Amino acid sequence: MSNPEAEQSWNQGFEPSCSDADSCREILRRAQSGERISVEDALALALHADAEELFACANAIRSKFHPDDIVTYVVDRNINYSNICTSVCAFCAFYRKPGDPEGYLLSLDEIHEKVDETISLGGSGTLMQGGLHPDLPLSWYTDMLRSIKERHPDFYLHCFSPTEIHALTSVTGLPADEILRELKSAGLDSIPGGGGEILVDAIRKRRRSSCGADDWLDISAQAHEAGLPTTATMMIGLGETDWMRAEHLQRVRNVQDQTGGFISFIPWTFQPDNTPLGKKITERVPADEYARWLAVSRIFLDNIKNLQVSWLTVGLEEGRLGLQRGANDLGSVMIEENVISVAGANHQATEDLLRTTIEKAGFKPGLRNAGYRRLKDRPVPQGSGRD
Repeated sequence: MSNPEAEQSWNQGFEPSCSDADSCREILRRAQSGERISVEDALALALHADAEELFACANAIRSKFHPDDIVTYVVDRNINYSNICTSVCAFCAFYRKPGDPEGYLLSLDEIHEKVDETISLGGSGTLMQGGLHPDLPLSWYTDMLRSIKERHPDFYLHCFSPTEIHALTSVTGLPADEILRELKSAGLDSIPGGGGEILVDAIRKRRRSSCGADDWLDISAQAHEAGLPTTATMMIGLGETDWMRAEHLQRVRNVQDQTGGFISFIPWTFQPDNTPLGKKITERVPADEYARWLAVSRIFLDNIKNLQVSWLTVGLEEGRLGLQRGANDLGSVMIEENVISVAGANHQATEDLLRTTIEKAGFKPGLRNAGYRRLKDRPVPQGSGRD
């Protein structure tokens, strides 16, 4: 399961606690009984557990977290306010360097138009992320948030990844905690987990990520302390080793032990199209490999209630299967998405299709907002779906 491009070896990480399916069965038994497993156990399960036993354990743990058998989803859009970015991440096809003629910055009127359209299509909020813009002051962000809340007080604002907050500390000269307080005061409700990738600097530096693993985790923890819940993500398929994936899970769990602020975990797969890294890594993560790490995530992250399967990157059929392998959330209809789609994530869905997928998996669909608060179910609006 390890990508051969990765240069790490086992003695630079840690060893799995067992090396065969029989031994892994005991780990699964302990996990299902409520015992916390080690990172070495997680690595062993990812590499050696019988697939059906692994999936059954993850599904049983999901059922303990969510005994009502409701699988949630959200209707919102991704507003990518700017693609101008000072970071040159090897895995990104979205960014444009400052001065590039293809760079853009949405006007406030354009953002309001997108918000109004989202509401007309039955959306409850927006996930808003952009490039690391070198010239936007903090007031641009706070004024924009306030203007949306003034027009639509109940519209949920799930915006600005830890990577964006990290970049704002350099642009503004302000510490992250002050920036977070200002954004919350302006109307920010929660923060998405973008920029997590793999939380091991050995791979982040090689992929030219501008925000270190400690920075990302520290800003997430500071957001939690400021009363801003966040999601956490893991992007696999960057050339990382399996122990790096396991270490990523461990670091997320450690922060959650301290703060309790992660409301969901979302593993997804690298999309190589039109990216610099795609010239080296052309193959997508196989479906069975993604499924194993999805299940391991549910088993290992015993302190995060929600696990989302990424239908956008693996497709709706794999999304359906993921709901039987530990996930309790199918994510967003995504009325609009501009970052992952340009890298080759071409799957699309309407609200009807997401609900049907949930029902085919044997569950009841439940509408939520980006903060994982359940919303009252209602008839599906006509025309709801992605652009």
